[in-house]
Amino acid sequence: MSVPFKVDLNGKVAVVTGGSGVLCSAMAIALAECGAAVAVAGRNLEKAQLIADQITAAGGKAMAVACDVLEKASLDAANEAVERELGPVSILINGAGGNHPKGATAMEDLNPDDLLNDKRDFATFYDLDTKGIESVLDLNFLGTLLPTQAFTRKMALNRSGVIINISSMSAFSPLTKIPAYSAAKAAVNNFTQWLAVHMAKAGIRVNAIAPGFFVTEQNRALLTHPDGTPTPRSAKILAHTPMGHFGEASDLTGALLWLVSDQAAGFVTGVVVPVDGGFSAYSGV
Repeated sequence: MSVPFKVDLNGKVAVVTGGSGVLCSAMAIALAECGAAVAVAGRNLEKAQLIADQITAAGGKAMAVACDVLEKASLDAANEAVERELGPVSILINGAGGNHPKGATAMEDLNPDDLLNDKRDFATFYDLDTKGIESVLDLNFLGTLLPTQAFTRKMALNRSGVIINISSMSAFSPLTKIPAYSAAKAAVNNFTQWLAVHMAKAGIRVNAIAPGFFVTEQNRALLTHPDGTPTPRSAKILAHTPMGHFGEASDLTGALLWLVSDQAAGFVTGVVVPVDGGFSAYSGV
């Protein structure tokens, strides 16, 4: 990977949660290419280590750190490990997130006749599982709030730092079938604005990136058939994306580097930047 332009991140220490995923691993690599020392954080240490090794093999500085974004003790231990090896954190990318099948409906629309079928093997709105919904809300919202508490205390004390949250198209207008995920990402947008105001006088800028539609390991089965052809939902998404194709992980790099750079975006805080091929601008007609 080669970044489209470089900003000076020498002397900066970045933590990327969800750092072994398709999108956030590309972010970790881009930050390292610009000189940041990067901690690739994730529940699976082996996967995180693969990304850290890729960075170091290219001449960058990185470490892998295991943590659960919903466990405060795990996050605090990860922060201590990062400070010990790389130094105090100055950039935090809150990339961990995801959906849960028990927080989703099987159909886009409710058919009242389905409610008469006691043997149905698919979920209607009335079958949504409380635990599944809680899981999605916790992972996306608390999984942004708790790492922010764990990794940014030194930023506040140093009166300087950058936080980038990862939002979604579903935060602006809820997507069909995924009420829990849509609500959780809307909460991330709202929290981004709240935190930007709260942290402004402490010298910490807080923004978010809202990716459009990218094929990742989490959504591949939803968007593509085994032979690679688009599913009906995928075709619908592309029909509402004016640029007509899915994004590539590298498409997020420009927005990321702009937002993390104090020189380029020093007066930018509290914004959510869509990187979506026009999806959020298109009314459908």
